[in-house]
Amino acid sequence: MTSPETSPTPEKAGAKVILLMLAGLALLCLGGYFAAYAAAGDKTPRGTTISGVDVGGRSAEEAEAALVAGLADRVERPVAVSVDGATSEVEPSAAGLSVDYAASIDEAGAEKSWSPGRLWTYWTGGDDLDAVVVVDEAAMEDALAGLTDDVGTPPVDGAVSFEDGEIETTEPVAGEAVDPGDARAAITDAYLAEDAEAVELELTPAEPEIDDTDVQQALDEFANPAMSGPVTLVFGDSPVQLFPREFSNVLALEPEGGELVPSLDEKLLTKLVDQGVGEDGAPVDATVELVDGKPKVIPAKPGVTYDPEDVSATFLELVTKPSGEREMKVEATVAEPDFTTADARALKIKERVSTFTTYYPYAEYRNINIGRAAEIIDGTVLKPGDIFSLNDIVGERTRENGFTEGFIISNGIFKEDLGGGVSQMATTTFNAMFFAGLKDIEHKPHSFYIDRYPVGREATVAWGSVDLRFQNDTPYGVLVHATVTPSTPSSQGVVTVSMYSTKYWDISTTTSDRYNFRPPATRTLDTPDCYPNTGYSGFDVDVTRTFRRPGSDEVVKTEKFHTAYTPSDTVICKPPKG
Repeated sequence: MTSPETSPTPEKAGAKVILLMLAGLALLCLGGYFAAYAAAGDKTPRGTTISGVDVGGRSAEEAEAALVAGLADRVERPVAVSVDGATSEVEPSAAGLSVDYAASIDEAGAEKSWSPGRLWTYWTGGDDLDAVVVVDEAAMEDALAGLTDDVGTPPVDGAVSFEDGEIETTEPVAGEAVDPGDARAAITDAYLAEDAEAVELELTPAEPEIDDTDVQQALDEFANPAMSGPVTLVFGDSPVQLFPREFSNVLALEPEGGELVPSLDEKLLTKLVDQGVGEDGAPVDATVELVDGKPKVIPAKPGVTYDPEDVSATFLELVTKPSGEREMKVEATVAEPDFTTADARALKIKERVSTFTTYYPYAEYRNINIGRAAEIIDGTVLKPGDIFSLNDIVGERTRENGFTEGFIISNGIFKEDLGGGVSQMATTTFNAMFFAGLKDIEHKPHSFYIDRYPVGREATVAWGSVDLRFQNDTPYGVLVHATVTPSTPSSQGVVTVSMYSTKYWDISTTTSDRYNFRPPATRTLDTPDCYPNTGYSGFDVDVTRTFRRPGSDEVVKTEKFHTAYTPSDTVICKPPKG
């Protein structure tokens, strides 16, 4: 017999059955959930497309591979663009367009998740998505600028430039360009489109970044002041003056942030400054040279060692300062020249005071030797009191010094020796000195007369024994200018020597008749260096040089030159003995 306290009631038995049933149902649902998760895994939701490519139900790796394959024919396809009937194409790579495949798959939901929503999406179908497009903004900007070049009219920025001390301006001009925002969006949208229709764009007004106001500001604040006059850099006691025509090419006005900003080329500036100082820190004396046929003082150059940054750091500021303030001292180690620019100007070499020309028959040795002597003599500057020595200036006539063999007069007959013909330069220089009124110190006429020279006014030279020497005894400097026009088989050579100074004398001359004639002898030679000659008489002659002050008829002094020419012997050559 069962006790009422321990016998189960019908209600308790029913509850137990219900609990067991619920537990079983829960286990069944949990098993299904696990099965759903196991089937979905990390696959993309079924039915998912990316830019029209089916990637649903695939793992991330498989989906990415499918997307790469599906877009292969589109990622490099040019985007056609049409603007007001004009067409062009934009290359995706040039515009910086590319696909981020991994990010595209991530957005499609290819990931492991216990989320019921995620499992529900997988089994019930995914979305139609667009691929993730990456844009290189710099490349896109360049591509849009190129597109404007193709179908629009790019605006022209105003500009200011410098050339040989002159200011040149470029007027700004408005253009028409594609709107960069609209064009970027439209091209990006059309990049992976399944159809290949042209993108329709419109042109909009495009204003230049550098406008009239910017140009005028650059002119007022920099360009016009910079070109207003020279600037001076002072190294020690030596100024180096730079003129706008010299330093203009160093300067520039560059567009920056919608403005024209001054800049300079430090290397060009350093090179320009170095032209005004000596090389390797050594000073260079001032001198006078002919420039375009006129004497010009060539300024001295101090020997300078300096830091280029000390100049460039303040040069842009210096060139904008007003007159009287356009000078700066430069910290440097300086060696001053001995003969300054002021010294050279004090020479007052201003005009041609004499010139003389002689001619010679064709001979290549004469072209070489006379031309070489002229090359060395040309540019000689004589300060007051200086003595000109042809031998000292030209040097020994050797092959190393540029001379060759030619005929000379030795012991009354012609011989061959190095430097033959240089006496033509001596004679021409002597006459230029003669008419400049300089002081004759040493000259020796040829031993017998040569008819292409002025009688009684000629000179010969020989290294180590016979020289042409004269002194600048005027209060002004003298610049010697020598030129040679070579002879040819059909034309004579021309030798001209001119002297430049300040006119100090007016020179006139008279020549006496020839007198005291002496007949030639006859020589018969059998030496290997014998050259036959038809002789002629020797004689004496006198030349008078008369000195007057410029513009005056009063004779200040006269000078007499007496020349005694020996006969030119007749030479008969016989075969050498033996």
